[in-house]
Amino acid sequence: MTMDRAVATAVASNPGLDELRRRAAAAAAIPSQVGTLPDPRLNLGAANLPVDTFALDQEPMTQLQIGVTQVFPFPGKLGLRREMAQAEADAAADSVDEARLRLVRDVRALWWELFYLDRAIETVERNRSLLRQLVDVARTKYEVGRGLQQDVLLAQVELSRLQDMALQIDGMRAMSVARFNALLARPAQTPVPMLRTVSSSELPVPPDAAKLQALAERGRPWLSQLRHQLDAAQSAQALARKEYVPDLGVTASYGWRDGNNADGSARADFASAMISISLPLFASRKQDQLVAQRGAERAAREQALADARNRVHADIAAALADYRRARDEMALFDDGILPQTAQAVESMLAGYQVNKVDFLTLVRTQVTLYNHELQRWRALSQAQQALATLTAAAGKETFDE
Repeated sequence: MTMDRAVATAVASNPGLDELRRRAAAAAAIPSQVGTLPDPRLNLGAANLPVDTFALDQEPMTQLQIGVTQVFPFPGKLGLRREMAQAEADAAADSVDEARLRLVRDVRALWWELFYLDRAIETVERNRSLLRQLVDVARTKYEVGRGLQQDVLLAQVELSRLQDMALQIDGMRAMSVARFNALLARPAQTPVPMLRTVSSSELPVPPDAAKLQALAERGRPWLSQLRHQLDAAQSAQALARKEYVPDLGVTASYGWRDGNNADGSARADFASAMISISLPLFASRKQDQLVAQRGAERAAREQALADARNRVHADIAAALADYRRARDEMALFDDGILPQTAQAVESMLAGYQVNKVDFLTLVRTQVTLYNHELQRWRALSQAQQALATLTAAAGKETFDE
């Protein structure tokens, strides 16, 4: 399971991301709806129909009517509704990009966690093998009268501790595999074989905090989403102010009359036209409150954007500090601590075989080497996880984009 394959699988299969894609597609269909005139209404009726006979030719004013009514919102309302819906649709699209960034970040972080756990298991097994050799050496020395029985018992205790550590790591890996498979939309127990080696040169030197914050301002989908939501709130506020002015309704109808006039001529048909407007008679309880509501919503969006910007900057600073610390720590282990500790173990082993070093010192040095090896792998994993967090915080999947 390479990281690129894991990311591609998650992006293609994760149901949460697919849900947001579908929501964005639904939101994209709204602007054209709200920016179009209301559907006209067809009116059919009979006017002045006598109820004693229901005859169409009995009374001169009796007529069958057909008409059309169209409502015309006050100029500017349709445009504001379209702008508001479009801003919300753009925000929904940004939410998809933000969810993708976070999904990629989580997949990369868990991939490196699994990589570390696999290396930890290998390290434990290698050290168990070394301790078994030390047990054999201690037992041989004891059998020939040159060692102590307590040395054998001490080595066996350390072996048991390593066995306990292996059990704990296996449990941690099982939990991480379940979480990893959930992101990839696979059954929780699906095996996840990992790469065995990576190069330490894969840790790049990141840009400084100011450049990363500038990248986030331009490219972080979360900030773009909140800006679009603020645009939508501003359009909604402007639309609320226009609710004080009335909409216009226009009705045109045609009436057919049956029968003849007293002089024998056919009765003329009627044509009618009517205009109606809405009256904001309850402005204090409707329009005033709507304007206040939209103003509060716009202010809330402004504060949400400001808070998100502060959090993004803080996340960048924290992730950058974690990355630099872990990167420097790994370099320290590679260049100094591990080679020196390995030399110390070899020296201690040679000294123990000629009775110049006691067994307890040898075991402690070997355990120290084991701990340093685990810390080195942990530092690599933490550096890569911090890098994944850092790139996502800056609005990117990798710094190579």
